[in-house]
Amino acid sequence: MMTMRKVFNKILLGAAAVVTSIQASAIDLDTGNAATEVVIPNAVGAIFEVSPTGGDATLVLRFTTMITNAWFDASAPYHPTAVGVYSNLGRRPAEEATPRNINTAVMYASFRVLNSLFPARSGEWRALLVNEGLDPDDASTDLSTPAGIGNVAGWELVAARENDGMNQLGNEGDKIYHQTPYADYTDFEPANTAYELTDPSKWQPRIVSDRTGIFRVQQFVTPQLRNVTPYSYRNPRRFRAPYPSASQVENYGAYVAQANAVLDASANMTDEQKMIAELFDNKIFSLGFSALFAAQSKGLGLIETMQYDFLTNMAAFDTSIAIWKEKERFNAVRPFSAIAHIYGDSPVTAWGGPGEGTVTDIPADQWDSYLGVADHPEYPSATASFCAAHAETSRLYFGSDELGYRVPAPAGSSRVEPGITPATDMTLYFPTWTDLEQRCGDSRFWAGVHFYPSIPAGQDIGHKIARKAFRFFKRKVAGKRTR
Repeated sequence: MMTMRKVFNKILLGAAAVVTSIQASAIDLDTGNAATEVVIPNAVGAIFEVSPTGGDATLVLRFTTMITNAWFDASAPYHPTAVGVYSNLGRRPAEEATPRNINTAVMYASFRVLNSLFPARSGEWRALLVNEGLDPDDASTDLSTPAGIGNVAGWELVAARENDGMNQLGNEGDKIYHQTPYADYTDFEPANTAYELTDPSKWQPRIVSDRTGIFRVQQFVTPQLRNVTPYSYRNPRRFRAPYPSASQVENYGAYVAQANAVLDASANMTDEQKMIAELFDNKIFSLGFSALFAAQSKGLGLIETMQYDFLTNMAAFDTSIAIWKEKERFNAVRPFSAIAHIYGDSPVTAWGGPGEGTVTDIPADQWDSYLGVADHPEYPSATASFCAAHAETSRLYFGSDELGYRVPAPAGSSRVEPGITPATDMTLYFPTWTDLEQRCGDSRFWAGVHFYPSIPAGQDIGHKIARKAFRFFKRKVAGKRTR
């Protein structure tokens, strides 16, 4: 049986491709955890089909938050006090709170949500239930049964979230024909084109390639996220980042200084920094699996593991809404554009590309960051904010900063410099949540995708929203209705 622990170990050993082909074997519903041993391995494959690197955070977070929300709501009737976010399904007698009943309810709720998020994979989702001896055609709404509880929990969540502003169905803007899921309906237009930097203070879409001869111009990914309904607060406008004055070209001294700081970091990246940057570029492998590690190492029970996973995902999701509002508001320039604007084709000292190490003669307009540049404006850092929210909710949930998370990085396992980096086997160690969130944020600077001020700006918003998310979570666990 391919348990979640085996999947976890394979991924940490660098076998990332395993998640695209895994179909978890059936588990014992009386002793296993359907959420982590069945739903996660199969859902990750679907998520990676949409986001091959796991780095398209707005979509990844939506998927993982809705899936873990399904677990929370479906398990709530079997908890002594909890009530669902989008459903209030009553309380089942304590003797019914068995692993089989909880797992069954969670499977049906996940089935309904996965069909909403990934309808093209409906056959796979049916197979998940069949493999567990469950009937995918069971549409019961009988709240005295696990199937009925799971179905209603999943359906009510889907009804609340399919039209929450993210344009999951592609019908926003009164679009009737040729509906495109997650398409922008806000009419965002960049200040610059990929071919000309007319405003050096503003974001410039990049021309990107998969190195097979196919090129595309970046589009701001899901700018409508700023309009999405949060879980734990009402209005993202209350969360503000400081004005990024150093990114304004008229403040030329600071503009050049922060660009030079990026070049210096690029020139001095260590193997460990490169591997940390790659780890946190994939939100599932870093945040998702650190949460799984924490749940297992702290000995959380079946329902508690699901609740904690929902908490961390929900906090990061709510953070993303405020961060996207700020990204659109500032529309700030990325390092690659600023460096080319300042130095043109003059040589600079920096990382010279895979296998090249640090070079002293790279034309500035040919410089590239170690990690690929994401499809959205620079400020504030989304990744830094997500890691901060993840870490803060974890500290609050466990009442401790202790983590002890180790991630093996075998020699040559880099996806940017395969066969080269790291030069020797190493282990990335994160003793505390504080260490994890700080190195996560710093890695975006080391890797050249952010100026440094973007890091604390993102972390501050992540911390503030995490505290609100934790209070929201505690109210739901205590059985208090909030909607």
